Amino acid sequence: MQLRNDARRYGAVAQALHWVIALGFAAQFAIAWYMNNLPFGLEAMWWFNFHKSVGVTLLALAVLRLAWRSVNPPPPLPQGTPTWERMAARASHVALYGVLFAQPLTGLIFSLYSEFPNFIWGFALPNPGHVDWIKDGFMAAHVYLSWAVIALVAVHAGAALRHHFVEKDDVLLRMLPLRQRPARDRRPRAPAKSADDI
Repeated sequence: MQLRNDARRYGAVAQALHWVIALGFAAQFAIAWYMNNLPFGLEAMWWFNFHKSVGVTLLALAVLRLAWRSVNPPPPLPQGTPTWERMAARASHVALYGVLFAQPLTGLIFSLYSEFPNFIWGFALPNPGHVDWIKDGFMAAHVYLSWAVIALVAVHAGAALRHHFVEKDDVLLRMLPLRQRPARDRRPRAPAKSADDI
Protein backbone atom coordinates (compact mmCIF):
# COMPACT_ATOMS: atom_id res chain seq x y z
CA MET A 1 0.00 0.00 0.00
CA GLN A 2 1.25 3.47 -0.85
CA LEU A 3 1.90 5.99 1.92
CA ARG A 4 0.18 8.93 0.23
CA ASN A 5 -3.43 9.33 -0.88
CA ASP A 6 -4.25 9.11 -4.55
CA ALA A 7 -7.39 9.77 -6.58
CA ARG A 8 -8.85 6.35 -5.68
CA ARG A 9 -8.02 5.66 -2.04
CA TYR A 10 -6.42 6.86 1.18
CA GLY A 11 -2.79 5.99 1.73
CA ALA A 12 -1.33 4.10 4.68
CA VAL A 13 -0.58 7.25 6.73
CA ALA A 14 -4.12 8.65 6.49
CA GLN A 15 -5.64 5.23 7.21
CA ALA A 16 -3.42 4.66 10.25
CA LEU A 17 -4.19 8.09 11.70
CA HIS A 18 -7.92 7.64 11.08
CA TRP A 19 -8.20 4.27 12.81
CA VAL A 20 -5.80 4.99 15.68
CA ILE A 21 -7.73 8.18 16.52
CA ALA A 22 -11.08 6.39 16.18
CA LEU A 23 -10.01 3.53 18.46
CA GLY A 24 -8.41 6.03 20.86
CA PHE A 25 -11.67 7.95 21.25
CA ALA A 26 -13.59 4.71 21.77
CA ALA A 27 -11.09 3.72 24.47
CA GLN A 28 -11.45 7.14 26.10
CA PHE A 29 -15.19 6.67 26.52
CA ALA A 30 -14.63 3.28 28.16
CA ILE A 31 -11.91 4.68 30.43
CA ALA A 32 -14.09 7.65 31.42
CA TRP A 33 -17.00 5.38 32.32
CA TYR A 34 -14.74 3.10 34.38
CA MET A 35 -12.84 5.80 36.27
CA ASN A 36 -15.97 7.76 37.14
CA ASN A 37 -17.36 4.69 38.87
CA LEU A 38 -14.28 4.17 41.05
CA PRO A 39 -14.15 5.34 44.68
CA PHE A 40 -11.83 8.28 45.20
CA GLY A 41 -8.30 7.06 45.83
CA LEU A 42 -4.96 6.27 44.23
CA GLU A 43 -6.44 3.93 41.63
CA ALA A 44 -8.95 6.55 40.50
CA MET A 45 -6.21 9.20 40.33
CA TRP A 46 -4.08 6.89 38.17
CA TRP A 47 -6.93 6.31 35.73
CA PHE A 48 -7.76 10.03 35.56
CA ASN A 49 -4.15 10.86 34.67
CA PHE A 50 -4.04 8.01 32.17
CA HIS A 51 -7.23 9.40 30.58
CA LYS A 52 -5.58 12.84 30.34
CA SER A 53 -2.42 11.34 28.84
CA VAL A 54 -4.36 9.51 26.14
CA GLY A 55 -6.37 12.68 25.46
CA VAL A 56 -3.25 14.80 24.92
CA THR A 57 -1.85 12.08 22.65
CA LEU A 58 -5.06 12.11 20.59
CA LEU A 59 -4.84 15.89 20.35
CA ALA A 60 -1.30 15.59 18.97
CA LEU A 61 -2.45 12.95 16.48
CA ALA A 62 -5.32 15.23 15.39
CA VAL A 63 -2.81 18.01 14.68
CA LEU A 64 -0.69 15.55 12.71
CA ARG A 65 -3.72 14.29 10.79
CA LEU A 66 -4.82 17.81 9.84
CA ALA A 67 -1.28 18.70 8.77
CA TRP A 68 -1.06 15.55 6.64
CA ARG A 69 -4.45 16.31 5.07
CA SER A 70 -3.31 19.85 4.18
CA VAL A 71 -0.37 18.55 2.10
CA ASN A 72 -2.03 15.34 0.91
CA PRO A 73 -5.70 15.97 0.00
CA PRO A 74 -8.19 13.11 0.33
CA PRO A 75 -9.59 11.33 -2.75
CA PRO A 76 -12.69 13.00 -4.18
CA LEU A 77 -16.19 11.61 -3.82
CA PRO A 78 -17.43 9.48 -6.73
CA GLN A 79 -18.40 11.28 -9.90
CA GLY A 80 -22.07 12.15 -9.94
CA THR A 81 -22.33 12.68 -6.17
CA PRO A 82 -25.05 15.34 -5.66
CA THR A 83 -24.01 18.83 -4.55
CA TRP A 84 -26.02 18.58 -1.31
CA GLU A 85 -24.18 15.38 -0.41
CA ARG A 86 -20.79 16.96 -1.08
CA MET A 87 -21.72 19.94 1.13
CA ALA A 88 -23.01 17.64 3.89
CA ALA A 89 -19.81 15.56 3.75
CA ARG A 90 -17.66 18.67 4.01
CA ALA A 91 -19.71 20.05 6.92
CA SER A 92 -19.54 16.77 8.83
CA HIS A 93 -15.77 16.55 8.35
CA VAL A 94 -15.30 20.13 9.59
CA ALA A 95 -17.44 19.32 12.63
CA LEU A 96 -15.51 16.10 13.30
CA TYR A 97 -12.17 17.90 13.16
CA GLY A 98 -13.62 20.55 15.47
CA VAL A 99 -14.51 18.02 18.17
CA LEU A 100 -11.19 16.18 17.66
CA PHE A 101 -9.52 19.35 18.93
CA ALA A 102 -12.17 20.71 21.29
CA GLN A 103 -12.80 17.52 23.28
CA PRO A 104 -9.24 16.96 24.55
CA LEU A 105 -8.60 20.71 24.94
CA THR A 106 -11.63 21.27 27.18
CA GLY A 107 -10.66 18.24 29.26
CA LEU A 108 -7.10 19.48 29.64
CA ILE A 109 -8.15 23.01 30.62
CA PHE A 110 -10.68 21.96 33.23
CA SER A 111 -8.10 19.54 34.68
CA LEU A 112 -5.46 22.26 34.95
CA TYR A 113 -7.79 24.48 36.98
CA SER A 114 -9.03 21.70 39.26
CA GLU A 115 -7.66 21.01 42.71
CA PHE A 116 -5.87 17.82 41.65
CA PRO A 117 -2.31 17.40 40.31
CA ASN A 118 -2.01 16.59 36.62
CA PHE A 119 0.47 14.22 35.00
CA ILE A 120 0.86 13.46 31.30
CA TRP A 121 2.71 10.17 30.85
CA GLY A 122 4.41 10.74 34.20
CA PHE A 123 5.38 14.39 33.60
CA ALA A 124 3.81 16.93 35.94
CA LEU A 125 1.93 19.82 34.32
CA PRO A 126 2.17 23.38 35.71
CA ASN A 127 -0.50 24.33 38.21
CA PRO A 128 -2.16 27.69 37.32
CA GLY A 129 -4.32 27.54 40.44
CA HIS A 130 -7.75 26.27 41.37
CA VAL A 131 -10.46 28.43 39.69
CA ASP A 132 -13.95 27.02 40.08
CA TRP A 133 -15.69 28.90 37.27
CA ILE A 134 -13.06 27.90 34.71
CA LYS A 135 -13.05 24.28 35.90
CA ASP A 136 -16.85 24.02 35.96
CA GLY A 137 -17.34 25.72 32.60
CA PHE A 138 -14.83 23.61 30.73
CA MET A 139 -15.95 20.44 32.48
CA ALA A 140 -19.52 21.07 31.28
CA ALA A 141 -18.23 21.73 27.75
CA HIS A 142 -16.22 18.49 27.91
CA VAL A 143 -19.33 16.51 28.83
CA TYR A 144 -21.52 18.11 26.15
CA LEU A 145 -18.81 17.58 23.54
CA SER A 146 -18.82 13.88 24.43
CA TRP A 147 -22.40 13.68 23.19
CA ALA A 148 -21.46 15.69 20.10
CA VAL A 149 -18.68 13.19 19.35
CA ILE A 150 -21.12 10.28 19.62
CA ALA A 151 -23.65 12.00 17.33
CA LEU A 152 -21.09 12.99 14.70
CA VAL A 153 -19.45 9.56 14.66
CA ALA A 154 -22.89 7.97 14.22
CA VAL A 155 -23.62 10.25 11.25
CA HIS A 156 -20.17 9.61 9.78
CA ALA A 157 -20.44 5.84 10.13
CA GLY A 158 -24.00 5.85 8.83
CA ALA A 159 -22.96 7.80 5.74
CA ALA A 160 -20.07 5.40 5.07
CA LEU A 161 -22.38 2.38 5.38
CA ARG A 162 -24.91 4.04 3.08
CA HIS A 163 -22.23 4.49 0.45
CA HIS A 164 -21.24 0.84 0.77
CA PHE A 165 -24.63 -0.89 0.92
CA VAL A 166 -26.98 1.54 -0.87
CA GLU A 167 -24.84 3.47 -3.34
CA LYS A 168 -22.45 0.49 -3.70
CA ASP A 169 -19.44 2.73 -4.32
CA ASP A 170 -15.92 2.58 -2.89
CA VAL A 171 -16.12 5.39 -0.30
CA LEU A 172 -15.92 3.01 2.68
CA LEU A 173 -13.42 0.61 1.13
CA ARG A 174 -10.89 3.31 0.33
CA MET A 175 -10.35 3.87 4.07
CA LEU A 176 -9.76 0.15 4.65
CA PRO A 177 -6.48 -1.69 3.97
CA LEU A 178 -8.23 -4.02 1.54
CA ARG A 179 -8.24 -4.53 -2.19
CA GLN A 180 -10.62 -2.01 -3.70
CA ARG A 181 -13.34 -2.77 -6.18
CA PRO A 182 -13.71 -0.53 -9.26
CA ALA A 183 -15.20 2.89 -8.54
CA ARG A 184 -18.86 3.35 -9.43
CA ASP A 185 -19.87 6.39 -11.43
CA ARG A 186 -23.03 7.85 -9.87
CA ARG A 187 -23.85 10.06 -12.83
CA PRO A 188 -27.24 9.15 -14.41
CA ARG A 189 -26.83 6.95 -17.44
CA ALA A 190 -28.61 7.45 -20.73
CA PRO A 191 -31.33 4.84 -21.36
CA ALA A 192 -30.24 1.90 -23.47
CA LYS A 193 -31.43 1.97 -27.09
CA SER A 194 -33.88 -0.66 -28.20
CA ALA A 195 -33.86 -2.40 -31.55
CA ASP A 196 -36.58 -0.02 -32.78
CA ASP A 197 -34.29 2.98 -32.18
CA ILE A 198 -31.54 1.61 -34.43
